[in-house]
Amino acid sequence: MSAEAREVAARISALPPLRDEISAAGLRADKALGQNFLLDLNLLDRIVRGIGLAAGDRVYEVGPGPGGLSRALLKAGARVVAVERDGRALPILERLAAVADGALTIVNDDALKVDAGALAGEGAHIAANLPYNIGTVLLTRWLTLEPWPAWWRSATLMFQKEVAERIVAVPDTGAYGRLAVLAQHRADVRIDMVLPARAFTPAPKVDSAVVRLVPRKPEVAVPIGRLERVTAAAFGQRRKMLRQSLKGVPGALEGLEQLGIDPTRRAETLAVSDFVALARALPPGPGGS
Repeated sequence: MSAEAREVAARISALPPLRDEISAAGLRADKALGQNFLLDLNLLDRIVRGIGLAAGDRVYEVGPGPGGLSRALLKAGARVVAVERDGRALPILERLAAVADGALTIVNDDALKVDAGALAGEGAHIAANLPYNIGTVLLTRWLTLEPWPAWWRSATLMFQKEVAERIVAVPDTGAYGRLAVLAQHRADVRIDMVLPARAFTPAPKVDSAVVRLVPRKPEVAVPIGRLERVTAAAFGQRRKMLRQSLKGVPGALEGLEQLGIDPTRRAETLAVSDFVALARALPPGPGGS
C-alpha cells in the first residue's frame, strides 16, 4: 500500500465510531428500506479481505447506510461507488468521502433504477450488505445480464442466511430452486461466513451470511431468457410433477422426452445441467431468447 493510501486509511480509522455517528445523526434503521446496519469493524474488515482487492480496484456498493462496509473497502485501497437511497445517511457518508481523498463517490438514488454497470465501470467488484427487501431482485438482475460474463468481476453480498442457502443449494434439498440454478449456471458460488443476528443493529430475527459469486463462462451456453422461463414454471409449482408444472411452456414436454427426463419427476430433482439442457431444447421466445 502506498504512503498516500496509508494516510487515507489512517484518516478513516480516526473517524468517530459508527455508533456515535449514527447517534449524532439520529439515524434509525428503516424497516421499509430493509435496513440492518453491520457495525463490527473486525467483521467488516474480514469480509473485505475475502474479496482480495488490489489497490485502486473499483467497487460498487448498494445501501451503505452509515458506511461501515464503505470504511473497510476504502481502508483496503478500493475506489467505491456507493448508491444510497436514504437521504438521512448522506451527511455521514459525506464526512467519510471528505477524508477519502476522492475514493468515494456517493449516488443518492434507488439501486433498482440506476445503471449499475455505467456507474461502476467494467471490471468492478460488487460488495454490499443488501437491503433485505431488494437483495434477490438485484442479484437476479446481475445474474441475467447480457452479454455474459457481465461488467462485474465478483460479488460479495450479505443476505439473510435462508436466502444465502438458496443460492448455493444442491438438488434434492428444500432450498434448491430457481435462484440456485441461475446462480450456479453463471458463477462459482459459496458461502464465506455466517453472521449472527446480534452483529447487526437493530438485530434482525434471523442470522445472515456472506455469499461470494465469481462470474464464469458457462460450459454450455443457453439464452438466459429460456432458462428463466423453464425454471420459473418448474419451481413455481414445485410440488407438482414436471409434466404438470411445465405444460404451459411451449416445447418443454417435448424437451423432456427428447432428453429422456422422466416427466413424473419434480423440479428439485433436476441438476443445473438438466435445466440448461431443457432450456436449450425450447423453441426461441420473443427476441430469440
